[in-house]
Amino acid sequence: MKLFDLHCDTLYRAYMEKSTLFNDNFHISFGKSGDIKPYMQCMAIWIPDGYRGENAENLFRGCVEKLHEQLKDTNIIQCKTKSDLESVTDTGVILTVESGAALGGKLKNIAKYAELGVRMMTLTWNGTNELGDGVGVENSQGLSEFGKMAVKELEKHKIVPDISHASERLFYDVAEIAEGPLVASHSNAKKLCSHKRNLSDEQFAIIKKSGGIVGLNFCVDFLNDHAKKSSMNDVLRMAEYFLSHGGEKCIAMGGDFDGADVPGDLNGIEKMSDLYEMFLKHYSESVVEDIFFSNAFEFFKKML
Repeated sequence: MKLFDLHCDTLYRAYMEKSTLFNDNFHISFGKSGDIKPYMQCMAIWIPDGYRGENAENLFRGCVEKLHEQLKDTNIIQCKTKSDLESVTDTGVILTVESGAALGGKLKNIAKYAELGVRMMTLTWNGTNELGDGVGVENSQGLSEFGKMAVKELEKHKIVPDISHASERLFYDVAEIAEGPLVASHSNAKKLCSHKRNLSDEQFAIIKKSGGIVGLNFCVDFLNDHAKKSSMNDVLRMAEYFLSHGGEKCIAMGGDFDGADVPGDLNGIEKMSDLYEMFLKHYSESVVEDIFFSNAFEFFKKML
């Protein structure tokens, strides 16, 4: 099977735990991806809300160094360009950032990070950073003036603004000023699970209309209002819901592996083939391949 996943925290975890991207105790290990080929993984550098300024910049740089160290002497390709993406026959990585706090409040860092291969950036995590307010902020003020400048600069340097974790007001601020497509790299449908991290029907429609993409999140809290009952069947439910709202070409996988509690029947990259087979029982192979691979692949081909 082919797989293109829009979000994981494996790189951050490997850096913080002084481990590797080949640790089979992690949800994702390049040593246990098996017959998934091609396998494209967006690897996020998460900046927790306690990191700001120079500390955030240093965390970002440490994770970049970890990625370069881990990919050295392997056949895994870090994809910075369209030709890189199209050359992947085995495994490829796209570097992303989770929280614009990584910029340290400096617009000039956007060009630097683009040069290092960052191709998508979640504008906030749950709290407030220099760009604006995340989903955990009450009475959100949305995008800051710095955030508005940052969105334009990100688009200029071909870094996709990612609104997973955004407060509702920040989402609409971004939708108003962004010239290119919007992405929610790891978010589900609020109608099926009421968690504030999930998307309303209107938000999904805006992302779809922009030519953007939504990655289905495996976090138990975002799959089912009764989190302990979550299973891979809930991922199918989310897909069915978005498909019923015209999402055939704009939903993908955004598992949140190594960054969230996931269902027991979906607790690692090796379980993705089981999920794939479940989808095949309900949809044609072409639709399933679009969701698991082609939608994200075609999106990034355009963006790169």
